[in-house]
Amino acid sequence: MNDSHPPTDASAPTHHFDVVIVGSGLAGLSTALLLPSHLRVAVLTKRTIEDGSSGWAQGGIAAVLAEDDSFDAHVEDTFVAGAGLCDPVATRFTVEHAPEAIAWLREMGTQFTLYDGELHLTREGGHSHRRIVHAADATGAAVQHTLIERVRQAANVHVFEGHSLVDLILSHKHSLQPDASRRCLGAYALNEDTDRVEAFVAPHTVLCTGGAGKVYLYTSNPDTATGDGIAAAWRAGCRVANMEFIQFHPTCLYHPKAKSFLISEAVRGEGGLLKLPAHLGSHRFMPDHDPRAELAPRDVVARAIDFEMKKHGIDCVYLDISHQTPEFLHEHFPNILARCAELGIDITQEPIPVVPAAHYTCGGVVTDLNARTDLPGLYVVGEASYTGLHGANRLASNSLLECMVFARAAVRDMLAQPRAAIPAIRPWDDSRVIDADEQVVISHNWDELRRFMWDYVGIVRTDKRLERAAHRIALLKAEIQEFYQSFHVTRDLLELRNLVEVADLIVRCAQARKESRGLHFSRDYPDLLPVARPTVLVP
Repeated sequence: MNDSHPPTDASAPTHHFDVVIVGSGLAGLSTALLLPSHLRVAVLTKRTIEDGSSGWAQGGIAAVLAEDDSFDAHVEDTFVAGAGLCDPVATRFTVEHAPEAIAWLREMGTQFTLYDGELHLTREGGHSHRRIVHAADATGAAVQHTLIERVRQAANVHVFEGHSLVDLILSHKHSLQPDASRRCLGAYALNEDTDRVEAFVAPHTVLCTGGAGKVYLYTSNPDTATGDGIAAAWRAGCRVANMEFIQFHPTCLYHPKAKSFLISEAVRGEGGLLKLPAHLGSHRFMPDHDPRAELAPRDVVARAIDFEMKKHGIDCVYLDISHQTPEFLHEHFPNILARCAELGIDITQEPIPVVPAAHYTCGGVVTDLNARTDLPGLYVVGEASYTGLHGANRLASNSLLECMVFARAAVRDMLAQPRAAIPAIRPWDDSRVIDADEQVVISHNWDELRRFMWDYVGIVRTDKRLERAAHRIALLKAEIQEFYQSFHVTRDLLELRNLVEVADLIVRCAQARKESRGLHFSRDYPDLLPVARPTVLVP
């Protein structure tokens, strides 16, 4: 049975490493490459090493590099976007380590866009200065390509593709000599090639599993963003915070053949204007909502678009950058231009149809400045973590930055720790489960979850909507847990289990916040409370 007591199938492989990293995005690969070469490192990724959200990032990485910019200004911009909920120590720590992170990426060989031989800095919504280091409009892809090549050359790093996280290995549950101490000893992962659950054992485990955008019907995230690390850490007893703050990117391409294609923040940063459809006069509406207009933070822009769509009964709005020259658009947004052209949209001549979509999980597993969680031996880096940096709304291009800064912090902390003794681990036991004969149950529950989360726990919330979502989640959790305990695990089942767990955390955090702040907007509590406090859930 698939519960917390996997006993005795001795033939199931057990792998021993110095560090086990779950996830192959920027956080995971940075951690792997920053570790010294004498340590044996496993990188588990549930699809291929190229999959994940990092490679989809278009805009860039925020860093204070211009002479007229300052750390104080970057901190202040982060605070403003975060609606007063950013942790000041974590924010300054991240901002001050940004130039070091950019320098390291350049050392690794990342080819950023240059202007007269210097890094070209663009500007994005919420930033008071040009401080976005980028590689045209495909920064994430450029960085990931560089780091993947480096990882493939690293003899000490072993990549396990097609391995889905099942659960963390806990000393007090899964060792053959359980004791009272609580420590993470690695992770169980489903090997899709062999269809078996294998144990990956190490003194240090790092979750770099990204966010949970797939809990919503419309998302800019890839299919891998199912909240695996957040759910696993919660089940292992770690605190989780601020899950109510789901960032909806204002501008996802609206087209039946365009799955999850983001129109970068930088399009608005370079002069793109948001307008209503032509039959409504192509009215530019953002100045009606905020004096910062198109350069307002993402939550403001997403709510404005949501308001206009509902007010006028329209399916999308339009982002117009056609007043820029074709040469400018080819230079700055080649990928967006090409993708739109494939779909018959000439952005040099016409506006781009856009809608908001779930984009970024601002909350996550509570960590300190060393990326440590409540569970000794377990670190969380990147979107799966809650460091306090993002507050109630993430400032554009602070996400890739956070991945690198806290990857370095985690490595530094791991190297300072005495090596923990690892007891023998119980192999996974599936001797008492059977193969599921109705996979339709999983697909139906997946679809139901994403639809009611979009309807009830989206950009604008109410108590009644949250109550309805909580009721549906409770029913789904019970059904999925019974399914999980009775049937052989599959990636689809594992992802559904994690998504329902994360949906529950989002709703519980949303119900606990009796105000509207940042990304959490409640019609029942439209005002801001005088004191900003994080929402922390304790298992």
